[in-house]
Amino acid sequence: MKLANEAQQEQLQEITQYLRKVRQDRSIRIEEIAARTNIQLTVLKALDAGKFEELPEPVYVQGFIRRYGDAVGLDGATLANTLTINDFPQYATYNNSQNLDKKTTTYIPNFVPYVLLLALAAVGVIYVLNSKVITEFIAKKQNSVTTQAATTTPVTPTDEPLAQIQNSVSTSETTPLLIAPPQKPANTDNVEVSLELQGKSWLQVTVDDKTEFMGNLNKGAQRTWTAKEKLTVRSGNAGAVLISVNQQPAKPFGDDGDIKEVTFTTETYAQQ
Repeated sequence: MKLANEAQQEQLQEITQYLRKVRQDRSIRIEEIAARTNIQLTVLKALDAGKFEELPEPVYVQGFIRRYGDAVGLDGATLANTLTINDFPQYATYNNSQNLDKKTTTYIPNFVPYVLLLALAAVGVIYVLNSKVITEFIAKKQNSVTTQAATTTPVTPTDEPLAQIQNSVSTSETTPLLIAPPQKPANTDNVEVSLELQGKSWLQVTVDDKTEFMGNLNKGAQRTWTAKEKLTVRSGNAGAVLISVNQQPAKPFGDDGDIKEVTFTTETYAQQ
């Protein structure tokens, strides 16, 4: 990353030193920051060491600072906004003017719209004529079918004896109906975990050994996950999380500020 001026370099130096100090004071390993923020470990180490030439553009660095700050318990957005990233020269106006110069003017002759209108009118006339011919053909076909039906000799149905009819009715009334027994509901051996945030907390949720969520959730957020075998919840602030397993009453996940991880299975769960 090439910084615009010395002032921007000093700003970034102060921010990274402050983040490193807070992380070390709170005994948070840099590998844990990488897991929480999804930032590459090499980028985080370059930030901590002040090796700014190994970093991408300042706009990406500003996003790294925001997530880094949130992961150590700071206001990452405010901290990231202290880095000035709008001191770079702009080339948009120059490029746009070049693009405009390259554009060519397209000339459409005046007679083209009239030709199109005449073609559309011809298509409309053909469609109307074909519709009329089809309608007349269908009418003639229906008249022919009606004439043949009128000349056909009607067939008189065979009279069925009254006793046979009565026996048929009696049999149908006395025959019991066979009702299939209700099927048992499918056995759902799943584990369902619902979370409700009472404050801000970093969370990682693993469903059947697959990470389904990792990041920060704010107060009022509600999430539900279902696993076939096991489901693991890890929180950076357990006191801010209410947890419900298999639709049971929600309970606090832990104490404020605690980092807690619990695995729930289809039969029971054990704290890690």
